[in-house]
Amino acid sequence: MSNRIKISFVCRNAVNFTINQELVATYTPKAGDVAIFKVIEANGSYIVGNDKLNSTLFNGDAIMLAFGSRYATSQLEGYVPNSPVQTCHLLGRGGVAGVLKSLNSKMRSEPPQLEVVGYACDAYGKVINTIEQDKLASFDPTQIKSKIILSIGSSMDSGKTTTAAYLCGGLNRAEHKVAYLKLTGTAFPKDARFVYDRGADYVADFSHFGYPSTFMFEKNELLDLYQSLVNQAQEAISPEFIVIEIADGLLQRETAMLLQDQAFMSTVHSVIFSCGDSLGVFSGLQMLEKLGIEPFAISGLFTASDLLIEEVEQQLSVPVLRLSQLLDGEALDCLKLQDLKKGSFIAQRA
Repeated sequence: MSNRIKISFVCRNAVNFTINQELVATYTPKAGDVAIFKVIEANGSYIVGNDKLNSTLFNGDAIMLAFGSRYATSQLEGYVPNSPVQTCHLLGRGGVAGVLKSLNSKMRSEPPQLEVVGYACDAYGKVINTIEQDKLASFDPTQIKSKIILSIGSSMDSGKTTTAAYLCGGLNRAEHKVAYLKLTGTAFPKDARFVYDRGADYVADFSHFGYPSTFMFEKNELLDLYQSLVNQAQEAISPEFIVIEIADGLLQRETAMLLQDQAFMSTVHSVIFSCGDSLGVFSGLQMLEKLGIEPFAISGLFTASDLLIEEVEQQLSVPVLRLSQLLDGEALDCLKLQDLKKGSFIAQRA
């Protein structure tokens, strides 16, 4: 094993540690617990380092990761182990390790196989945990002052992040101050960086508070995390709009919990819905209608095809927005139209 430890993005704040190898046989890790791993089979993969740069993995490398669970229908499913483990897999390149349960058949190879070398412990011998739950604020809908636009999708890879990015870019071009927050998912700094490059004034995600992943966390903790991220955005730039992305699809556990929560939805000003195909639009809108949610626009991967857009527009009156239209500010027109229907017109910036 290499003497140099490659530290992952999730573990960027884990410093001044010692490695306890004896715990491997007896300790059951929790989400966020930090450990040192030896790469057994790298399979041509990489991790995002603590400097946000990609670090190629090789057999024998020593890497620092945090335990977490992951839900990714187009890639894999994995969990924090429920007993002491000596081997596991890399579940997320941002620095998430866990026990692999299932793999999408389209994946060419398994994620890197890892051996648990030891746990990273602080000066008191306690296993370091990345999650800063004690820093979370309590959820209070009355403290959310910005207009929250929720970016949700029919499934993983339906275009939620790209939709959010171009929506932020369009709002920015129209001289509205806008923040982007990713509330749920698996830690990977690429999404927030992409949205910032496209025009958001401020970006952050759940990993800001040390979460390797939000999969399998309870609703109340997610609501506190939501409040905390919004608070920081409001303190940093006082945004007029905050675009909130929730990972994966409508059927995903945390997404479903949040969309069904009346207190959470009471803070949401508008919803934009992304889909990968035209049929996903119709089935998704039916599900949202049952929840009392009416998106102000539809976008996503399907808008790359004029034929798919035509199929949707022939059947629905909900506006369909291409990326170019989001960037050109047409989303604002749709938002204003929805507000007129609600009797709460958004005033233009002076």
